[in-house]
Order: sequence, then structure tokens, then C-alpha cells
Amino acid sequence: MTALALVLATSGRAKPNLAHTCSAADRQFLEAARTNMTAMQLWSEQYQSGDASDEDVADQAQTAVKIMRGTGPTDWSLRQTQRLVIGMLSEYGRAIQAHHKHRDAGPHMYRAYGLANFAHNVLTHSQRPLFKLGCDVSPLL
Repeated sequence: MTALALVLATSGRAKPNLAHTCSAADRQFLEAARTNMTAMQLWSEQYQSGDASDEDVADQAQTAVKIMRGTGPTDWSLRQTQRLVIGMLSEYGRAIQAHHKHRDAGPHMYRAYGLANFAHNVLTHSQRPLFKLGCDVSPLL
């Protein structure tokens, strides 16, 4: 009798919660992205004013790439944004390195801006659904 009750209780009548929520990994990604984008903006401003060297900014871009790769968002749109941001930071770092070597940084900057625009579009389109799940992407927009 006990075995029959156990079989009935575990026979699939209970439905798992398949709804996505803003996981801790999603929140970690959002915080890392916000922090690294802010830091890169500050480093870029210091670079433009002459207070930071090419090598400093390129190193910071690579550090940001490593940090972003260390995150693991569970939401599809955040994973897509993660890939785009990693690409953008990598291209930005390559542009700074090319400029340091007196080479044309333009193609790398062009790709960096393009990737940034794609990331912005992904976040813009998913902002409302993510907000309903508890993920606020507005600081990245």
C-alpha cells in the first residue's frame, strides 16, 4: 500500500516550475556588466585626457573581458548580451593596442561600436519582459 501511494505521489502529477526568474547568476551578470561599462567609460575618459596610457586601457579592457566571461547568465537575452559585450570589449582593447602601435584602430572601433549597438538592441527588446521577471537592465541602456 505504501509503495502504491509513493508511486501515485511521484507519478508526474506535480508540475515543475518552468517559469524563468531573474536568477542570482543573471543579477551577477547585470552588476558585472554595469560595473565594467562604467569603469571602461572612466578609463576611456582618462585616456582621452592623457591621464591613462594605451597599455592601461587595453589591460583594463582585457580584465573586463575576463570578468564578463566569468559570469553565467541563465536568461537567453542576457547570455546573448554577454557574448556581445565580451566581443565589444575585446575589439575596444584591440583598437587601443593598434593605436599604441601606430596602426589603424578604425576597424576595431567600428566593430566595437557595432557590437555595443547590437547589445543595446537585445537589451532594449528584452527590457520589459526581463523587468517582469525581476531583472532591471535599465542601468545598461
